[in-house]
Amino acid sequence: MVVAYIIRRILWLLPVLFVVSVITFVLMHSVPGGPWAQEKHVSAGAQAALNARYGLDKSVFQQYLIWLFGDLAGGAPGSGGVLRLDFGPSYRYIGRTVNSILLDGAPKTIQLGIQAFILAVVVGIPLGIIAALNHNRWPDYVSTGISMLGIATPSFVLAVLLILVFSVWLKWLPPLGWKGPDTWILPTLALAGYQIAQISRYTRASMLEVTRKDYVRTALSKGITQRLVVARHMVRNALIPVVTILGPIFANLVTGSFMIEYFFGVPGIGRNFVVSIGNRDYAMIMAVTVIYAATVAFLNVVVDVMYAYIDPRIRYS
Repeated sequence: MVVAYIIRRILWLLPVLFVVSVITFVLMHSVPGGPWAQEKHVSAGAQAALNARYGLDKSVFQQYLIWLFGDLAGGAPGSGGVLRLDFGPSYRYIGRTVNSILLDGAPKTIQLGIQAFILAVVVGIPLGIIAALNHNRWPDYVSTGISMLGIATPSFVLAVLLILVFSVWLKWLPPLGWKGPDTWILPTLALAGYQIAQISRYTRASMLEVTRKDYVRTALSKGITQRLVVARHMVRNALIPVVTILGPIFANLVTGSFMIEYFFGVPGIGRNFVVSIGNRDYAMIMAVTVIYAATVAFLNVVVDVMYAYIDPRIRYS
């Protein structure tokens, strides 16, 4: 049953990715300008030749087919083809393919996302548990205040504050780069701030709901210590709804670090994506959009499958 469910969910990813790619492709080509519009030294004739070289002189529909099938749809040799996992050449970095650029930036983006995810889980879940176990007391107020502040503060504002405090005033950490552990700290904190607050709020609410359950009162009435009740009954059951948001959070941290990478000069996929938008690098924009959409959709499937193993009451048919 589970295998059939996974296969159906994965097959449903194909039309989702198709719709995402079509919408992105159409919107991208609706924006005025092109890959060569910002190059003042490129003449109109040279721009026309470049458009013909990369197939940009064709209709949007024909360009989309070339993006999908490459030279099989009439594209120039080396034009790629997404169905062959080849995103083609970059319009901005002449001589480089999109695949090579993505492979160079992927390790940094994945590392940053994993670091932020671990930090969010390690800090957010205990913060929510402490708040719930001290309901309407000062630890609860402190935890709730931190969570509300984290939710209300955008990541780029937090990034500015972190640089101002730790780089400008205290001079403890470098503000830019990705060359060692000391350069990893500020981007990780800035990216994890909102997610720490979100996980903490979910954990607190779930823990408070569990404390009102009959099985918790029964366990306490049997003389079981509160520590064992919290560890064996409350935390385990309270984390079931929290797990459902960890998948989207992980996907968001791995794929949503655009501004953080750009702000801190991290040479990852997110930074390349931001730069490609300004440069109208269509191939890079499409590649990052499709890869990120596939990552988010696949991780949602993984979370759904894990949910059935965590909660025995759930079965997929």
